[in-house]
Amino acid sequence: MTATVPADVERAFTETIERDQRVEPRDWMPDGYRKTMIRQIAQHAHSEIIGMQPEGAWITRAPSLRRKAILLAKVQDEAGHGLYLYSAAETLGADRGDLTRRLIEGRQKYSSIFNYPTLTFADVGVIGWLVDGAAICNQVPLCRSSYGPYARAMIRICKEESFHQRQGYELLMTMMGGTGAQRAMVQDAVDRWWWPSLMMFGPPDHDSPNSAQSMAWKIKRHSNDELRQRFVDMTVPQAEALGVTLPDPALRWNSERGHHDFGDIDWVEFKKVISGGGPMNAERIAHRRRADEDGAWVREAAAAHAAKKRGARS
Repeated sequence: MTATVPADVERAFTETIERDQRVEPRDWMPDGYRKTMIRQIAQHAHSEIIGMQPEGAWITRAPSLRRKAILLAKVQDEAGHGLYLYSAAETLGADRGDLTRRLIEGRQKYSSIFNYPTLTFADVGVIGWLVDGAAICNQVPLCRSSYGPYARAMIRICKEESFHQRQGYELLMTMMGGTGAQRAMVQDAVDRWWWPSLMMFGPPDHDSPNSAQSMAWKIKRHSNDELRQRFVDMTVPQAEALGVTLPDPALRWNSERGHHDFGDIDWVEFKKVISGGGPMNAERIAHRRRADEDGAWVREAAAAHAAKKRGARS
């Protein structure tokens, strides 16, 4: 039997949302809000951890010590982002080990973008420019999310993602000032990553089942399509400065709308990748499963040490 929630308690939650204040872990919240927050934060955390793999594969193959150090630092940042986010999910009663099992078993998802291969070192720069650029568009509004621990985690994450985006753009600028082969490598990477980057914002608004409620609860501040449009408008002048062509013949400025028009996204491919049928889905999850299994002894040792310290204090 579901316990009846006192009217004043439910009203306090509603008024907190309406006043643009933060919901904190000890506050009462509807079950739907809690489940939505766990789902969103877990998906975000999984994306940060899985997102270490595409670029991590290039750490040993970076063309210079400087590039190796930059890439190593970035991958380390992504691990930290995952830590912040899993910790935020734990404030809602989620268990980090359970979230990891759900990911490995395919019961929770991560961003579709990380299921594409990094074929050349130019991909590292394009991920920084386009993928992290899309992440910034998506995540900066989350710094004002209604759930306090998530919003506060996002402030630091967005600062670091902004730095990653500039690093990626600087790498591409360097390559575009190099040989013809290097410029062709950059253009090829842009051609392959542009459309998956647009898919990062999620399905179109009319096909997004959770967006309306998330916006009503002020978990999200903008719809998927609004954020996607903002990203396109931001990226077009950057591409012009870089000297690359975005692979969309329909891309053009619409003076009446005050925005860029762009072509149709392949939502069939998006759903295929989200459902586990992307080029790298199986490899990404296999790698995550192996890392979880290899790290079991570390978690057990840490838990035993913590228990021993608690016993010594009692």
